[in-house]
Amino acid sequence: MATTKFIFVTGGVCSSLGKGVAAASIGSLLEGHGLSVTLQKFDPYLNVDPGTMSPYQHGEVYVTEDGAETDLDLGYYERFTHSTVSRLSSVSTGQIYEAVIRRERRGGYLGKTVQVIPHVTDEIKSRIRLLAENTGADVQICEIGGTVGDIESIPFLEAIRQFAHEEGRRNVLFIHVTLIPHVRAADELKTKPTQHSVMKLREIGIQPDLLLCRCDRDLDLDMKRKLALFCNVQAEAVLSARDITSTIYEIPLSYSREGLDRIVMDYLGLEGSPLDMSRWEDLVERIKNPVGTVRVAVVGKYSELQDAYRSIYEALLHGGAHHQHRVEIVKVNAEDIEQHGIGGALQGIHGILIPGGFGNRGIEGKIEVIRYARENRIPFFGICLGMQCATIEIARHLAGMERANSTEIDPNTPFPVISLLEEQMKIENMGGTMRLGAYHCHLVPGTRSREAYGVPDMSERHRHRYEFNNKYREELEEAGLRVAGASPDGKLVEIIELPDHPWFVGVQFHPEFTSRPLRPQPLFREFIGAAVEEAERQRHPLVVPKAEG
Repeated sequence: MATTKFIFVTGGVCSSLGKGVAAASIGSLLEGHGLSVTLQKFDPYLNVDPGTMSPYQHGEVYVTEDGAETDLDLGYYERFTHSTVSRLSSVSTGQIYEAVIRRERRGGYLGKTVQVIPHVTDEIKSRIRLLAENTGADVQICEIGGTVGDIESIPFLEAIRQFAHEEGRRNVLFIHVTLIPHVRAADELKTKPTQHSVMKLREIGIQPDLLLCRCDRDLDLDMKRKLALFCNVQAEAVLSARDITSTIYEIPLSYSREGLDRIVMDYLGLEGSPLDMSRWEDLVERIKNPVGTVRVAVVGKYSELQDAYRSIYEALLHGGAHHQHRVEIVKVNAEDIEQHGIGGALQGIHGILIPGGFGNRGIEGKIEVIRYARENRIPFFGICLGMQCATIEIARHLAGMERANSTEIDPNTPFPVISLLEEQMKIENMGGTMRLGAYHCHLVPGTRSREAYGVPDMSERHRHRYEFNNKYREELEEAGLRVAGASPDGKLVEIIELPDHPWFVGVQFHPEFTSRPLRPQPLFREFIGAAVEEAERQRHPLVVPKAEG
């Protein structure tokens, strides 16, 4: 671990400044110099993890390869870097206190009074070192959630202050992400909020080395010198983090233009190859200059929440970039479909996606939309619950199983085409029945999924309880459904398709978690490809000539 350098990213003035994207962007720049990075998120809430939190409270739950339910920022870490995050990468106050109390109950503190300092802060520091020991990365970037001044963040800030003292200041870099607001009435940028934020940080004992200043325009030299003077940093270490409206994937390039990577490497004494961000530059060029547009309807029950389906939206953008098409996402609320019907909600749509979720709200609306996609031959992609709804729709309208359903929605359905496995039914604890993390899948030759992946076997991440009921598999296959992928033992259906449809695929896993801007997830890539073809078909519909006579 002695070779690992550490960067701590804190936030000030207000929340939602983009610390997660900033941390991920720093990681991508260091990788551009040939260095290896790993990332870690410290969340100051008392929940053990966000797995039981409502999307209205927390946005999406991001699932790691090893099955941890984590903050959505970890998705940015993986999308911007080559780092594969794990449960070691996600730490909450709840986890820290749970570990400390468990150790106290076992007598691990030898009867001492257990206190925030040193016991809680020692546990936080041990999580930082554990990740470094497990990855051996050149640089570990740790994001501290919350805003400086929040009482919840104080133990984490105290822990990283101690950590810097123990590791040596040349091995640790503090980056403070802050806000420089523009006061419209005076037509001026104001530095006072940042001055106060840094003052608060210094009261705790942390002197930031670099300021990333969120602003709607570039800071001039005088403004940078003023901030440097009052915040006790070098003027060259005051950087503009200007709002980017085109695509978040331009942020690393923007930071590089400000010299961020050079300052970080100089301070930490890092040596690397000359910066190569050519692939990122090509990606940004394709996103900013598309050759066409496709409209994709995402039909869910959290449609009004931008972060509830964050990884879905990013994966769609990745697929669009591959085809050099802009993806216009049309958010459709499934409950509105239930109440008012489809009407014109899907007019001019080139692809329909139904994401995962839990509970029965909006289910019938989703099933109605799937029927519309199937009958009108619109490319369809169902993910997790979306795949289960597709199975129900096929059972009802192609296999003649009236009132077919999932036992999660209707425990008394006469045709439980989606249900718990027998061994799961004996487990009372809901968490005990959840399939979480990466599972292997065998792909059937000759299917669209096999063609998309280009390999006979793959693995994807899961987060669900209910499964395709094999009792009805034969009847559903006779009705036209094709099982395109299953677990290696053949017991768990992972992918369904309709062969006589232009593109109709449902998956039990969450492929959005493995999509990367420079390496789009295969099914998202092919789904957008099908949507591009549908857009072309709608622009130039095939005219069938009338028969003579």
